[in-house]
Amino acid sequence: MADKKTGIDQALIRDLANILNETDLTEIEIEQEDLRIRVSRAGTPQYVSAPVPAAAPIAVAASSAAPEAAARTSKNALTAPMVGTAYLSPAPGSRPFVEVGATVKEGQTVLIIEAMKTMNQIPAPRSGKVVEILVEDGAPVEYGEALVVIE
Repeated sequence: MADKKTGIDQALIRDLANILNETDLTEIEIEQEDLRIRVSRAGTPQYVSAPVPAAAPIAVAASSAAPEAAARTSKNALTAPMVGTAYLSPAPGSRPFVEVGATVKEGQTVLIIEAMKTMNQIPAPRSGKVVEILVEDGAPVEYGEALVVIE
């Protein structure tokens, strides 16, 4: 439910606050398109002018480093539905769920994201061919981050 005046999803903010409480983090920040939300615990600074400009160049540098990859993957990419750690195989040392060049069916498990000590199977949103795997095994992932390109 988005606030009619600001367009901010208050349920999302509550979910982020719950993540802070459950994980003992002091701050969490997400960015989607032109919306950026930062939630921090009491006792941390409510505003800091120096880090805000420092974060913007990092995001610009990352997006300008591969503009054609971002454009190509945006519509065909499977994105992370949550923050967590991505695993490409069901167990350490076992074969990965998918490899580049593999054909997947809609609903087939492509990878796992561990979030709050829970292993969440991430299914393919559509059938197609895996043309690119954008994350490494055991890498942290952000909400909305492109993980796998399926064409």
